[in-house]
Amino acid sequence: MGNKLKKYETAIISILSEYANIKYANVVGGNQLILDKENHQYQVVTIGWEGDKFVHDCPMHFAIIDNKIWIQQNMTEWEVGEMLESYGVPKSDIVVGFLSPDLRAYTKYAVA
Repeated sequence: MGNKLKKYETAIISILSEYANIKYANVVGGNQLILDKENHQYQVVTIGWEGDKFVHDCPMHFAIIDNKIWIQQNMTEWEVGEMLESYGVPKSDIVVGFLSPDLRAYTKYAVA
């Protein structure tokens, strides 16, 4: 893995690790960090019970595709694009993948 990819992976894992440490008052269980470094897929999954309801959600998912960080899912209030920028990732290497390509043109990040 090149230096750029290692830097991007480190940034992603730092953000996801911070989020994974959040404890919920209403969910018995918690967040799990899932890292597939070989295929460059990184996510947090919330698994547990909220009363008698089973919870299984993916609040955050990132991928590294063609040397860019794709934000595949962000169901949080965190501005993860800005967080990635604070780790030195240029806007041109961040893609908001959960938006359609047409809508991505209106973000401050890459279209693809």
